[in-house]
Amino acid sequence: MALPQEGQAQTRIQRLAASFKAWRYGTVLGVFLVVVGALAWRLVDLHVVDQAFLSNQGDVRTIRVETIDAHRGMITDRHGESLAVSTPMMTIWANPGEMDAGDPRLSSVARLLGVNEARLRARLRQHEQREFIYIKRKVQPTLAREVVAVEVPGLYTRREYRRYYPAGEVTSHVVGFTNIDERGQEGLELSYNEWLSGEVGSKRVLKDNRGRVIKDLSLIRDAKPGQQIALSIDLRLQYLAYRELKAVVQAHNAHGGTLVMLDVATGEVLAMVNQDSYNPNDRQQMSPDGMRNKAITDLFEPGSTMKPVTVAAALESGKYTPSSTVDTSPGYRRFGRFTIRDTSNHRVLDLAGIIVKSSNVGISRIATELGGDAIRDLYYRMGLGQATGIGFPGEAVGVLPSPPRWRPVEEATLSYGYGLSVNALQLAQAYMVLANGGIRYPLSLLRQDEAPRGERVLSERVTAEVRKMLRSAVEDGTGKRAQLSFYSAGGKTGTVHLVGENGYEKSQYKAIFAGMAPIDHPRIVTVVAVDAPQGGEYYGGEVAAPVFARVMGDALRLLNVKPELEIGEAPLRRHAPKTGERG
Repeated sequence: MALPQEGQAQTRIQRLAASFKAWRYGTVLGVFLVVVGALAWRLVDLHVVDQAFLSNQGDVRTIRVETIDAHRGMITDRHGESLAVSTPMMTIWANPGEMDAGDPRLSSVARLLGVNEARLRARLRQHEQREFIYIKRKVQPTLAREVVAVEVPGLYTRREYRRYYPAGEVTSHVVGFTNIDERGQEGLELSYNEWLSGEVGSKRVLKDNRGRVIKDLSLIRDAKPGQQIALSIDLRLQYLAYRELKAVVQAHNAHGGTLVMLDVATGEVLAMVNQDSYNPNDRQQMSPDGMRNKAITDLFEPGSTMKPVTVAAALESGKYTPSSTVDTSPGYRRFGRFTIRDTSNHRVLDLAGIIVKSSNVGISRIATELGGDAIRDLYYRMGLGQATGIGFPGEAVGVLPSPPRWRPVEEATLSYGYGLSVNALQLAQAYMVLANGGIRYPLSLLRQDEAPRGERVLSERVTAEVRKMLRSAVEDGTGKRAQLSFYSAGGKTGTVHLVGENGYEKSQYKAIFAGMAPIDHPRIVTVVAVDAPQGGEYYGGEVAAPVFARVMGDALRLLNVKPELEIGEAPLRRHAPKTGERG
């Protein structure tokens, strides 16, 4: 009876085992199907439902918008020679949040970049919450590649531009310079900053987890480079003028100097140099005093260089002719406690003689006859006492007195260049009017591709007569050292006391020469001024006139002006002015 019961038990066990296997299989299969279904749903969710969101999140983590720097416009001379260019450089920057200030590889980075390692690590710790700091700006691309090769996490590069000035200190006062962000700070770089500045562009790029650009994806806005400008400066003449001015300042141990050269027919500035100067490529050597363009920003009394203009006013009035004479005896004039003197008693002089001998007494007697308003009016028409319109930052306008009633001493001193102030460019403009037949052209530091419109301020007859007198002043008077070897020249010397804190300095002078060549058909006007020459020579005829001769002779040859004089006729020797004719 027991056997049947045991068989039944075994049968139940077998059935239970089979049922368990079926349940386990079903459970595993169900779990598998659920997992597969969940994965399938997730795939559908990722690729259909959340596709836009996830795509945007991926882009945020890998796609960046980067700026495209635009290079600044080039500055050239009138013949296309580069005076200021922008060259591509690399800037090293860091994300302190991604960096370890204790990373030993930073030692190599500091050494390559020439920065203090301890200071670099301290900056990274100090700004660890920031995402951007500069490490070193505008380094050579080859050096940047060496830094990147160190593979320091969080260290990146970007392209920028650096301004470079090929002519260095020779053109620095005219061109000026920019700051590290390529914004104009001085000179024409400042005046034309908007014109020269480019427009920054932007692009989308794909970056890896180290922030390195893998691929450029799309251009959002292209960068627009700045506009180019061509100056009126002739770099050949600029080098020539700079060399000669620097030489005379050194030779006389002078405090400084200025030279301006104008094209008579257009009013363009062909050369403009100063001493001291500075190299815009080496900012460590700059000083505020050396950065001034003294030809435009510094004022001085023009002295005897204004006597030809006063003579022009006399001829224009009709009260005088070239043959008119003036008695300068006894060689001085008294105005109360003030006395005007000549170096000697020249007695009776005609108008040419007054300029040749540089007679203060003679020109002051003419001024007394004409009146101060007549002289001032011509000064003003020739550009004194007003802005030149050249558009240069920091231009000094000068002082041209206009009292309601002229005192006799004021009329007298005005006639020979005291009691007013000008800059070198204004003085050159006045002589340009005498040189070109009486036309005052607007001055320009930019190349003029069209003939400018000028304003007539003097008759051709008057200017022609004055040029003859200026020729005599160079051949027989105070400007003998201004004679050229193969060209005729005309001009006038000036020697004025410098003004100090307590008035005129008794022993400090400014030596000036203003002139033109060739005298019959002038092509160039040049003004030379040397500040406080030391030693025995300090007169305009001794210091400034020889510079005029050297610069003008070479400049006319460079401009292919045909020589007027044959070799046998050329005055090859420079004559020292006679006693009493120093100007």
